[in-house]
Amino acid sequence: MHDDDIRRGALAPAQEDEITERSILTQVLVLHPAQLTILELALRVEADGTAAHDAVERAVRELSRDGLLSCDCRRIAPSRAAVRFDELLSGVS
Repeated sequence: MHDDDIRRGALAPAQEDEITERSILTQVLVLHPAQLTILELALRVEADGTAAHDAVERAVRELSRDGLLSCDCRRIAPSRAAVRFDELLSGVS
């Protein structure tokens, strides 16, 4: 875990945001059809403190803007397009 912290510290902010976005999208797809809150997502990605909560909020905002998440200000779920894309990728081996 400590090595992961060191590696994350060496990344540019945009790279850290992409990692968080991937993690959030993965969690939301894996747990589908469950709908999660920002706090639940932050806890699942093992984020630390307020900065991590902010990173999760940014990731949700960006993924929603990109059409990959649906967010009603309380609950977050993958969009229909994201679920279908995940289904298509899961069939590829």
